[in-house]
Amino acid sequence: MTDDTHERPGPRRPVTRRRLLGGAAGLATAAALAGPAVAGTRDATTAASRATADDRRVRPGRSGVTLRWLGNNAWDIRFGTTTVLIDPWVTRFPTGTFTPAGADPATPITSDPATVDRYVTAADLVLVTHGHYDHLPDVPRVARRFGATVLGTETHLNLLRALGAPDAQLGEVRGGESIQFDGFTVDVLRSAHSLSGPRRRVTFAGTRPAAPPPPPRVIADLVEGGSLAYLLTVGDFSLLDLGSANYVGRELEGLRPDVVLLQPGGATVVDYVGRLMGLLGNPPVVVPTHWDDFDLPLDQPARDWGGLEALRQAVRRASPRTEFVVLDHLEEFTP
Repeated sequence: MTDDTHERPGPRRPVTRRRLLGGAAGLATAAALAGPAVAGTRDATTAASRATADDRRVRPGRSGVTLRWLGNNAWDIRFGTTTVLIDPWVTRFPTGTFTPAGADPATPITSDPATVDRYVTAADLVLVTHGHYDHLPDVPRVARRFGATVLGTETHLNLLRALGAPDAQLGEVRGGESIQFDGFTVDVLRSAHSLSGPRRRVTFAGTRPAAPPPPPRVIADLVEGGSLAYLLTVGDFSLLDLGSANYVGRELEGLRPDVVLLQPGGATVVDYVGRLMGLLGNPPVVVPTHWDDFDLPLDQPARDWGGLEALRQAVRRASPRTEFVVLDHLEEFTP
């Protein structure tokens, strides 16, 4: 789920962006990271209009890998005849997450087959970073339609089984696996979800081990279930997706990805961007992910929930030579 997370002490406590950033202090931190710019705004301008002159816009590269942003942390990654998806959630049912009231934990889970089929046109492998409502609900439809293999933790797979995903297509991983596929490899990395609120907690925390739960009905039923990051390597090109605004530093030491898919937030993580850039040897390209208001449909321009400019400035300070590539919904990029 997005960084606006909270613990679940009661059945209807809303999930808000303010709690995600750690309350008012967290919002101040985000604004400070961005300097005098517009980090706290929620204007409806598109990614293209926000991009500054030193952001590299979409242009052809030599990797042979094409990234297409499906909003939130949903990515369609293609090379040759292979399609790898990360967190392919495109239904984007309204939750109110980015409103002052926040998301209602009792919001019903929906997955619209027509919407999924419109935006997801191929899948050989699906990588699940964690089990929250803005990552998981459309995966069963994708798996059934394309026969794709799905990787995730025991909890992620049990939630997917409960949602109707084919059991034979599910592969359990825990972090530490290095998996060879036909023409590419996937390294599974232990990771961490962003923490929120004054007590630094994960929203909808917990696991679903041992057996599938009853079919999840509302968004609070889709628990984090552990977080994973993935390093995808195709030839001499590699891409890292963290899935949330947090990470396990020891897992990343020595990695040198060409592209990092990095989300805003991280106000409760010590030196979130600076430490990460150092661990990864100042990666050549950072592409922001999970920065849009996902209550809005995918066919509308991405609307910044308020963290994009802060992330841009933090990357620029920590790693001046790193290119910051902003994509809009459904836009493609070939590194």
